[in-house]
Amino acid sequence: MREKTERIVREWTDACDAEVSIAVLGGAWKPSILSLLGEHEVLRFGELRRLLLEPTARVLTRQLRELEDDGLITREVYRQVPPKVEYRLSDLGRGAEALIDFLTRWGGEYAAHQRQMLAEPASVSGERQEEPVSA
Repeated sequence: MREKTERIVREWTDACDAEVSIAVLGGAWKPSILSLLGEHEVLRFGELRRLLLEPTARVLTRQLRELEDDGLITREVYRQVPPKVEYRLSDLGRGAEALIDFLTRWGGEYAAHQRQMLAEPASVSGERQEEPVSA
């Protein structure tokens, strides 16, 4: 477990369990990485990078290390040239699949709602229009 995660788990009360989830699952690419590993079972670094639309190697490496340190994924290194590394969901990571799926559905619904609101003229959506300021 990462030092940050361990500190959060030890110090935060049960009332903060949602924040623990966010601390572990939150990150630039973590939900997408977990979702892809759930879908594909096993992926290599380059495959993840392509499927995620090319995050920087540094950022992807950091996200993968954090997920591994927190026990959500496993990393298997094959001793060969060139080195081969495969990533899989751990049992703990599989437990997060339903949450990631729910977040994905909710995010899609939220985005669709917001797009609809943006597409409607202000007078139709019930928003107040600013009145011109007279001098």
